Amino acid sequence: MRLDHLSFAAGPDGLAATAANLGGLLGREFDDGGIHPRFGTRNMTLPMAGNTYLEVVEALDHPASDKAPFGQAVKARSNAGGGWLGWVVAVDDIAVVEERLGRAAVAGNRHRPDGTELLWKQIGVNGLLSDPQLPFFVQWDSPAAMHPSAGADAGWSLACLEIAGDPQRVSEWLGETVEAPLEDVKVEWVAPHGTPGILAVQVQTPSGLVRI
Repeated sequence: MRLDHLSFAAGPDGLAATAANLGGLLGREFDDGGIHPRFGTRNMTLPMAGNTYLEVVEALDHPASDKAPFGQAVKARSNAGGGWLGWVVAVDDIAVVEERLGRAAVAGNRHRPDGTELLWKQIGVNGLLSDPQLPFFVQWDSPAAMHPSAGADAGWSLACLEIAGDPQRVSEWLGETVEAPLEDVKVEWVAPHGTPGILAVQVQTPSGLVRI
């Protein structure tokens, strides 16, 4: 179990403008990630050290974004003005999570602009919808060489997550201590005084620490 990526929902200016704004702050452009046809969303990504990446995502004007929990989550966050949507944990065997949560994972895929297709399984987005401090889980079916973090520059790395939430609650959701997937990332827990979830992310860049 490890931190896989962080999702940021596009604001009212749309996907490209939101990614350009974040890329300007971080000093690096995001890549066009392509479309998630089953979820009615599309994304842009920025690979980082440690097999992690940042994702900016927006919902498409498509029925899938109203039906799929992930599309619903993205649309709700974007309609609220955009911002950090959540964090995602990668596991080697998602069957363990399926058994613990009592439901089946769903297949996910993303078509990149170059025609290649990424494949994975995911579960737990309904938990994110009801309690945004909770991560959801993915198991990648595509080879590691195709992971969105491939080709990352070591100059960009995740330094700290600021989360409004309860580490005990998150640990119960993970099925093990929350430190396990976040062992290489500093986490600052803040008691929520409103909606729980990611408050800010600190990224180490070649030009210094950037807080978003």
